Amino acid sequence: MNKSTFILPVIVVALIAALSAVFIVDEREKALVLRFGRVVDVKEDPGLAFKMPIIDDVVRYDDRILSLEVGPLEVTPLDDRRLVVDAFSRYRIADVQRFREAVGVGGVSAAETRLDNIMRDQTREVLGTVSSNDILSSDRAALMLRIRNGAIAEARSLGLEVIDVRLKRTDLPQANLEATFARMRAEREREAADEIARGEEAAQRVRAQADRTEVELVSDAEREAEVIRGEADAERNGIFARAYGADPEFFDFYRSLNAYAKSLQGGNSSLVLSPDSEFFNYLKSSDGAARSSQ
Repeated sequence: MNKSTFILPVIVVALIAALSAVFIVDEREKALVLRFGRVVDVKEDPGLAFKMPIIDDVVRYDDRILSLEVGPLEVTPLDDRRLVVDAFSRYRIADVQRFREAVGVGGVSAAETRLDNIMRDQTREVLGTVSSNDILSSDRAALMLRIRNGAIAEARSLGLEVIDVRLKRTDLPQANLEATFARMRAEREREAADEIARGEEAAQRVRAQADRTEVELVSDAEREAEVIRGEADAERNGIFARAYGADPEFFDFYRSLNAYAKSLQGGNSSLVLSPDSEFFNYLKSSDGAARSSQ
């Protein structure tokens, strides 16, 4: 029998064994070499690595930063005003051997379940020591840092490193929203009523001041008008006096004519006077008899 018949299978088997003893560690991952389920080597540097063929297995874990969403949970701050909080954390597998010992074959899924419990416990513990206003304020970085520091120690037992913790949504429970909104509406209505009352009070003051100013202006105007009328009457009387002094007879005639015009207005005007009344002095003829109307 030809020797090549035996050599060729041996070469193939040796080649397969050699290839199975080599594996590549990607720069984005870490690897564990397991022999019968027990960790015998840890490969954290990228590149070629070796293991025992057939009897050794390689388990790979992601070395990148991972994210974990923490579902809504209720917290009770110091003022007993319950809140619903959403959070998320960023972590990485820092110690793959401890990670494997802690979660076993469950891998990342099992680790995230336990990390979720850690995050919930730490969030409730930290937020339970402050008031709701501190939680709802924009400056809550210190609270997130406290949650992260508390989670770091517990996550270390899982081989995890918690890098960051963030609080996302912070709301009131649905059962409390309507009562809170009703209280907010009542407060706004009270503030509006106060503003309306203050506005009405200010309007009354403005109207009173305006009325007072109006009375003062009208009074001043009437006083000035009376003064002007008095001065005009005095000037008129002075003119009449000067005119009377210049020609008394003409002035008497002028006044009589004005009196006739004012007293004999209208078609039904009637005067009952004595014929020898001085009123008719300028209506008599030169012989003293009253002139007849033409």
